[in-house]
Amino acid sequence: MRVAVIGGTGLVGRHTVDALRANGHEPVAVSRRSGVDVTTGKGLDAALDGIEGVVDVTNTTATERSAAEGFFAAATENLLAAEQRAGVGHHVLLSIVGIEHVEGNAHYAGKRIQQAMVSDGAIPWTILAATQFFDFGAMVAGWTRDGDRSIVPPLLMRPVAVTDVAEALAEVAVGKPLGRLIEIAGPDTHDLVDMARRTLTAQGDPVRLVASWRGSPLGVEMAGEVLLPGDDARIASTTFEVWLESQRQSRQG
Repeated sequence: MRVAVIGGTGLVGRHTVDALRANGHEPVAVSRRSGVDVTTGKGLDAALDGIEGVVDVTNTTATERSAAEGFFAAATENLLAAEQRAGVGHHVLLSIVGIEHVEGNAHYAGKRIQQAMVSDGAIPWTILAATQFFDFGAMVAGWTRDGDRSIVPPLLMRPVAVTDVAEALAEVAVGKPLGRLIEIAGPDTHDLVDMARRTLTAQGDPVRLVASWRGSPLGVEMAGEVLLPGDDARIASTTFEVWLESQRQSRQG
């Protein structure tokens, strides 16, 4: 099956392309590197010629709500229109677990618009909502770092490996459209502060972590079990401990 991965040269996209290829399918990585701009629609028609399914893993670094909403709305509108012209039979969207419960996060607001456009659109669809990736703790610590000090909020989550999410996207893309959202999460629940500490230790970074919501880029509305998946979530196999070991080995060369 010929599947286009929109954002196919990014973190999730690269692994999704690899997973599709490993399972005997023909992935097409679509990105600005390949001359396609989803926010304007430039190059989309040519990129989707002969494509049977699409996996959308596009992302934005916008931190303002209007910018994030504008990016996802424009990209999704252009992509769905091009898919309809090309006769694409399945649109698979990567989303995030729990975004419906978090009003104040700009990125989540954009993803909610994206989800609504896909579910209301003309292309048969499936949405795969994933929990945060294993490196999220270190990422948050990087956002707030000031010298040797970083602020990380005490947040519960059930993190997942990027590779497990990519394999799930590849599997879903070549199957029948489900017309619903399914969730994927890692095998264990963790605290974000502990995740950040263990990750930075494995990477050899001595930064001092302060557990606090004050000064954090994440809102307190994410506290408790807001970002945990439902009971019917697909549970991936890779553990945080296995991923941590890979970080240690990378550090050691």
